[in-house]
This record gives sequence, C-alpha cells and structure tokens, in this order.
Amino acid sequence: MSEVKARRGTRARETRRRIIDAAGELFVAKGYGATTLQEIADRAGVAVQTIYFAFRNKPSLLKELVDVAIAGDDDPVPTMERPWFAEVTEAPTADAALSALVRGSRGTLERVAAINEMVHAATATDPEIRDLWPAGSDPRYAVVSAATDSLRGKPGARADVTGEEAADIAFALLSPELFLVLTRDRGWSPERWERWVHETLRARLVLAVPH
Repeated sequence: MSEVKARRGTRARETRRRIIDAAGELFVAKGYGATTLQEIADRAGVAVQTIYFAFRNKPSLLKELVDVAIAGDDDPVPTMERPWFAEVTEAPTADAALSALVRGSRGTLERVAAINEMVHAATATDPEIRDLWPAGSDPRYAVVSAATDSLRGKPGARADVTGEEAADIAFALLSPELFLVLTRDRGWSPERWERWVHETLRARLVLAVPH
C-alpha cells in the first residue's frame, strides 16, 4: 500500500510541476492577465479542474511558480538553508564568499528574472497579485543582506564599507532588472554577467590581493 501511495505522490508532484512549467511559459510569453487557466491546462496536458484542485486559483498558481523559480525545485527549503547559500557562509575568505554569492545568484536569476518582470507588470493592474507580495516585503534583500554580513566577517573583506552599503550595492547589482538589461537587452551571456558582477562587487567589498 505504501508503494502505491508513493507512486501516486510522485505522479501528483510531476503533474504539479508540468502545470507550473506551463504557467511560467505562458505567463512570460502572453502576460499573466491574458493567460487563461484553460490554456495552461492544455499546455500541461491536464484538465482545468486539476489546476483548481492542485492550486485553488490563478493567483495561488502564480505564487507557487515564483517560489519554485526562486528555489529551483518544489522542496520547502528556505533560500538561506540551500546548499549554495551555505557555500557563501562557510567560505574561508571574503572573495570566496563573494564568488559563491554571485554564482548562486546567477542560477536563481536565470530562472526568475523574466518571471519577476511579469509579476511586476501583473501587480500594477491586479490587486489580488499585489496582496501576495505586500509593498516593502522583498525577501531578496534579506538574503543578500545576510550574505554580505557573512562576507564582511571574513578575511579579506574591506573594513571601510558599512553593512548597509554592502547589502545595498549587492542588492542592486544582483537584481533581476539589471540581469535582464544585460543578458536579454544587451545580449550578454550569463557567464559574462557573472564575471562582470563579481569584478564590480569585488572592487568595493574585497581588499585587493597583492601580486
């Protein structure tokens, strides 16, 4: 009986992921408001009732989509308990911590930047969506601030940069908006973006290593 339940659980999880993937593709391509649940169901190969059963409604589906895009999976593990964040906090030097932060942020931004832009457009016209992410409650800043606080306590960190300044600079340079400007609008590769952000942040947050 437990094996049957396990198989059902696996199938249900796969179905949820197909729905989330279909929603992400359509929301980004057409916009949140212009996409219907029936279109998502058709692309995911499920009945529309399955979407209602799994997510209740369209705003809840959007919220799940964003959460999965940020995490990279549907495991209920907060960002600051993820392996990539542990690489930041456990790094032996400030420069190693910065490398881990930029690398981990790139992985997140490749999944979430376009979705973030779509969500901003949706919140401008849909009060239901605005209620999902109250103004002033950006969890991304908390993550970046915790990372830079950890970095500042490591060997090689510059002492003339305050904690707030370090967090603000990293928050700006690791933003989804800047990522899209450079990788989509200006045609940079994600690798080039990663190198540039690392070099730019390193110049402000990490002491120069003598050659």
